[in-house]
Amino acid sequence: MRFLLCTLFAAGASAISLWADDTAVLPFANISSSAVSGSGRSSANVDWIGESIAENLRATFSVRGILTLERDRIAEAYRRLQLRERTELTEGSILKLGEVLDAEKVVYGTFSYAPSSNTPGNANAAGAAAASKRSLKIQARVSDRRRLRQSAVFEESGAIEDLATLEAHLAWRVLTAVAPAQAPAESEFRSLRAPVPLDALENYIRGLLASAPDQKEKYFAQAARQDPDFSPPAFELGKIYFDRKDYREAAQWLEHVGPTENHYREASFLLGIARYQAGNFDAAQKAFQMIAAKVPIGAVWNNLGAAESRQNLPQAIDTFRKAVEQDASDPDYHFNLGYALFKKGDFAVAADHFREVLDRNPGDQMATLLLGRCLKKQGLRAATPSDARLQALERLKYTYEERVYFQLKSILESPTKSSEPRQ
Repeated sequence: MRFLLCTLFAAGASAISLWADDTAVLPFANISSSAVSGSGRSSANVDWIGESIAENLRATFSVRGILTLERDRIAEAYRRLQLRERTELTEGSILKLGEVLDAEKVVYGTFSYAPSSNTPGNANAAGAAAASKRSLKIQARVSDRRRLRQSAVFEESGAIEDLATLEAHLAWRVLTAVAPAQAPAESEFRSLRAPVPLDALENYIRGLLASAPDQKEKYFAQAARQDPDFSPPAFELGKIYFDRKDYREAAQWLEHVGPTENHYREASFLLGIARYQAGNFDAAQKAFQMIAAKVPIGAVWNNLGAAESRQNLPQAIDTFRKAVEQDASDPDYHFNLGYALFKKGDFAVAADHFREVLDRNPGDQMATLLLGRCLKKQGLRAATPSDARLQALERLKYTYEERVYFQLKSILESPTKSSEPRQ
């Protein structure tokens, strides 16, 4: 199975024409009235709640090992079908979105916000308080495309200030419908989720929805200040600084993402690179080792081998070999394995890997130079100034493809499901 998984992973998920186990969570539609409340919240101004509900569901599913489609892919499906996001859809449109997304299950719903100040009959404080507790109403359903079934309606209502709590309860109920085996007891589920202040939640979601990079950073920073224990904005800020190559600042944010978060392994992958770039190879090694135990993909083995190689650890060669086994077509994997063998003095085998690099990239000057050194059986001379440029040549991978790995693994482990005809 391992060989087949490696072959399919190298080919890419797009080459697999089997029924996917993906679950698509659509942004919840805002069906509130257009009235403006005394608090200043208009119908349009609470559109972010629909994305917040959906994002919470995606995070819940991902943590439980349920393959969930990303926001960007769902947004692209809306554009292809010329549908407006966060507006109520017909049943036909929902089915069409599921088809375009090739999702087994589609989770969708609506929410409505009814400001207490616009609710009739609230002449006294007690009435206003009761109305406030009913200010937000959420409804969700699950469409199972393969079985052609719809779930019952899951409904939550309460104060808008309790949005995080309402989302958590809704997520647990929907989880029991989507994947009952992955749903823990509700008490256990709640114990893993600390309530998030409404302002922090809103700023985080507005950051996800913002198109301008500076606006994204502003919203995420505000969310992080409003709740330092809320890790999703910390993860997003970590990615922003990582993309800027400010690895020290990126690491400080990425460290906030804990093991119970759905982006934990991706954050650890980026943190490992940040530690590596800062020269902390031991910490980088530990980060990549943790990921490799769960997601043994080429990029992780490659970066783990690089961290080990920088420490002159003998296991680096075997680690690089695992990366090559995952994808023998990647020239960087061959280069790193060849470089590790070159440093060891195994010139004949190292030369074979440098040839593999040059077959794929004839213009790789460093691979050409090292191949020449291997043919001359001329090793690395640390004391020679001219060989300084041959130090620390390991090549890192910066793209983490966990979802592709789990998708292919799920297909291979579920042969009866993948052989079922599409409806």
